[in-house]
Amino acid sequence: MPVTAKPKREKAITSDSAVIKPRSMPKAAVVPPILPTSIVWWKTRWFACLALLLVTAAVYSPVRHYPFTDYDDDGYVAKNKHVQDGLTRDTLVWSFTTTEQANWHPLTWLSHALDCEMFGPNPGPHHITSVAFHITNAVLLFLLLDAITGFRARSLLVAALFALHPFNVDSVVWIAERKNVLSTFFFFLSLGAYGWYARKPNWQRYLLMFLMFVASLLAKPMMVTFPFVLLLLDFWPMRRVKNWISPSTDNPVPQFSAGRLLLEKLPLMVISAASSVVTMIAQQGVIQPLQVLSWEPRLENVIASYALYLGKAFWPFGFAVHYPNLFDPLPGNVVSGKGWLAFLAGMLLLVGVTTLVCRQHRTRPQLPVAWFWYLGTLVPVIGIIQVGIQGMADRYAYVPLIGVFVIAVWCAAELANALNLSVRWRITSATLILGILVFLTVRQVGYWRSSFDLWTHAMAVTENNIRAIDHVGAQLVQLNRGEEGMEYFRRAARLDPNDADSHLVLGAYDQDAGRLHEAIRDYQVVVHGTNDPVAVVSSYVNLTMIFGELGDFGRAHEAFNRAQLKSSELTQDRFTELGDMVAEYASDEGFVRLGILAEQYGNVAGARAAYRRALQMNPQRKDAMALLEHLNTVAVQTPQ
Repeated sequence: MPVTAKPKREKAITSDSAVIKPRSMPKAAVVPPILPTSIVWWKTRWFACLALLLVTAAVYSPVRHYPFTDYDDDGYVAKNKHVQDGLTRDTLVWSFTTTEQANWHPLTWLSHALDCEMFGPNPGPHHITSVAFHITNAVLLFLLLDAITGFRARSLLVAALFALHPFNVDSVVWIAERKNVLSTFFFFLSLGAYGWYARKPNWQRYLLMFLMFVASLLAKPMMVTFPFVLLLLDFWPMRRVKNWISPSTDNPVPQFSAGRLLLEKLPLMVISAASSVVTMIAQQGVIQPLQVLSWEPRLENVIASYALYLGKAFWPFGFAVHYPNLFDPLPGNVVSGKGWLAFLAGMLLLVGVTTLVCRQHRTRPQLPVAWFWYLGTLVPVIGIIQVGIQGMADRYAYVPLIGVFVIAVWCAAELANALNLSVRWRITSATLILGILVFLTVRQVGYWRSSFDLWTHAMAVTENNIRAIDHVGAQLVQLNRGEEGMEYFRRAARLDPNDADSHLVLGAYDQDAGRLHEAIRDYQVVVHGTNDPVAVVSSYVNLTMIFGELGDFGRAHEAFNRAQLKSSELTQDRFTELGDMVAEYASDEGFVRLGILAEQYGNVAGARAAYRRALQMNPQRKDAMALLEHLNTVAVQTPQ
């Protein structure tokens, strides 16, 4: 039906069914909805929720058949004994005391443990649980926006963009990223509790909001910006700031001075600061030091990332599970034109858009609020403190892009009204956009059907992606295409001579091929180039065996001591794994290596038996003869 000269505003929701009723806005800011609510079914909140549920569930339905990936899923679920034990007392204590995976997120561990308790180690139900959280988050977003703005159609469209945009596929399909959808679930509950508190401030309502916020941080610490978000919402749409913005006439909410509102957020700020400190401690091993990545490339990547996140929101192509840092000063690396273009675009956006939206703060307060939501909620993960080696990550945009979606939908509503578009055109346009996103999201979901597909796609849409190259090589090795896989690892090592992942695999390959001196060089790159305890211990244990075979017993003992100092538990695990492997696949090389490690542990009898078994299998092994003679002539020193 055509839009009349004086379009009606969407009908306000009643107070008994909402957290906060919509407030009146300055006359210039009242804009008709993008889809006029004279259509009866747009007025039905629960129909909208059902539509979100069904469409999103259909888009993500293939994941119920998907496996675990080789990217952190092992550490989080597939090979994590604590999680696979289910909800035991030991798992509960462990979840609150461990910093595995360089994070402290006990609720995330308990969520995974609950899945294992209920469904076992099968990855399908784990995927379905994450999809269920994502659907719930989309519904909560719709209900929250509908409640505090009164624009139901716009709120539904924002929630649909959130639910169906391919940007959010990683957060939903990646089992190890359960923490993202779980944290956002409690974040939305916190916002709802805050709306309830704002209508009638008292300590009981504040406590509920506070507890939901703490739960969000216990799932993932990204939402430390929650107090900042609340200050934005105080300005619009809640209009709580006295003498800054006119109060609502439709649904008045008590106004307070800016100082009082800041004081109100102080306990939340204290919790945010504490969470940040705990996170920094947990991530000590993966935070990139300034010697590796200085301030200049960090800040360049920060500015470029703001533009790239925004660009992918409107041009939803080229998504990858990992993006290299465009400004990482690798040896011989030249920053691509794409990097500098993104940097310049980021500078323009940060200065130009910020200036433009701030000028609209009286007539269109939703613009600065939504823009600063985008800028502010990205700060913890934008790369100023560089955790890991990624330049940006799709999962980081899960909450921040809500601000971008609000800007897009509210501006589209104004444009539709200015052009006097008919209802049919408005519905057709929204449906077409969502249809395109559904197609792209289904395609993006398909890349997660296997780790090989996931990483080959990442390689195809990015440049010099060392992480992706390493993972493709590992997948080829698992597919019994070892030499082909080694070519990928060699390629990664050429791109970054300090890449620990590729050198660890190449070292093992050279060691098995008898190229011991080449293997030594590879392992030395690892122990000097990463803080990953598993990689470091594995390298030192392998160096122990190599130096033992070469007869350099002093360096063998030194390497073993360094492995023990890094982690005696991991060192013992490597010894046990080697023993299991030799028991299953007996070989003279395996017995020599087992004997060298047994000797380091002071087990002379075990070492002697292993060397003799190696000689029985291959009487020509001179190194086994020398090692056996060494046992008979030199007292073995037990490592401290």
